[in-house]
Amino acid sequence: MSNKLNSALLEKCVSDVLAFAHGETITKGSEEVKGKKRNFTETVEIQITLKNYDPQRDKRFSGTFRLPTIPRPNIKCCMLGNAAHCEQADRIGIDHMSVDDLKKLNKNKKLVKKLAKKYDFFLASDNMIKQIPRLLGPGLTKAGKFPTLLAGGEDMQEKVDEVKSTIKFQMKKVMCLNVAVGNVAMEKQEIIVNTQLASNFLASLLKKQWQNIGQIYIKSTMGPSQQIYF
Repeated sequence: MSNKLNSALLEKCVSDVLAFAHGETITKGSEEVKGKKRNFTETVEIQITLKNYDPQRDKRFSGTFRLPTIPRPNIKCCMLGNAAHCEQADRIGIDHMSVDDLKKLNKNKKLVKKLAKKYDFFLASDNMIKQIPRLLGPGLTKAGKFPTLLAGGEDMQEKVDEVKSTIKFQMKKVMCLNVAVGNVAMEKQEIIVNTQLASNFLASLLKKQWQNIGQIYIKSTMGPSQQIYF
């Protein structure tokens, strides 16, 4: 699918997003705006508004796509694992819980909710994944964090990186979508490539592709938004 984003505009907007996040002054409209460097690594995300799309009538869509560069390297993972996987998680510095640890939560809704809140995503060994609903109830599923399967022969670090670099577009009842495409510590070109790929992927999920996309903005967590598609 051809890329409908204007490369020169995209490059300028990404440069401005990064400059603002590094405390430099940028021009927005006809005004000069002074940036501010934050004491955390800001995420860069794109915000997309759909058009000619009826969430009530049109088919809802959902899709995942792996970006070449991890947009949010600091998101937290917990391994719900068998003994071998827990040991492996320990070696690479990933939090882990065994069947016994999960049993201690005793299906307590508050504790399961707290667990879901503490981590951004979960991995689970194949012998554990079937037991999760029985051990924890529907809490993780409700939070949209049901674990990703880690098969016996898979490399745990590779799987963690895969989940961290995978974005998801899911149509709910609203016409706006947003997704992380990078962070302000990344190279400009990496953010540009992630943005182009994410936008193209979303267009491929839509019935009329780019004709269903109204506007796309790009912004950092604390920075102003820049329009990259009209």
